[in-house]
Amino acid sequence: MEILLCSLIGYFIGSVNPAYILSKLRGFDIRNRGSGNAGASNTVIIMGKKAGFLVAVFDICKAIIAAEIGAYLFSQFKFSKILAGSSCIIGHIYPIFMKFHGGKGLACLGGLILSFNPRLFSLLLLAEIVLAFSIDYICVVPITGSLIFTSCYAFLTGDAVGTLILSIVTLVIVYKHIENIYRIRNGTEAHISFLWKKEQELERIRKNEHT
Repeated sequence: MEILLCSLIGYFIGSVNPAYILSKLRGFDIRNRGSGNAGASNTVIIMGKKAGFLVAVFDICKAIIAAEIGAYLFSQFKFSKILAGSSCIIGHIYPIFMKFHGGKGLACLGGLILSFNPRLFSLLLLAEIVLAFSIDYICVVPITGSLIFTSCYAFLTGDAVGTLILSIVTLVIVYKHIENIYRIRNGTEAHISFLWKKEQELERIRKNEHT
């Protein structure tokens, strides 16, 4: 029951989606525009960089809060922080309040890593920034980041249960990004350069969608 409660706390915190709330306040559902996901990346595309930044910060913070609450309330379990934080990621991706159609978990993953080890977060952030700008796609970050973090967690803690939980979350994140990989292949995935070349990127995507 304690493990279930830890999971539910994380899940319901993760289900609070700022991208969806912000879009509704502006009179539309963000899941019906852009990439169709209620996360920071699509918020940047649809509502601009400032809105995207606020959504990213909120999603990072909710994962930190979930992880810390889990660790505090259920300190008898070595994996309680990972369980609550991972449940937050799942809640963000499959929120019960939004018919299980949310975001893709990148910012929440970052919040969990930051809560677990700020130094590891900084190193991973630097490595992922270099990787993302090298290939000009943001979708590689959650895929590689989740894989690397799971491996680092296993090596640093030796916690088999926590590693299993993170492995499940990694599989979910990879699954959610399969469509991004298809869009990269078709030339319709937005480059990171969208941030400063929005019109050119939109024009490129439109052309590729009709070829």
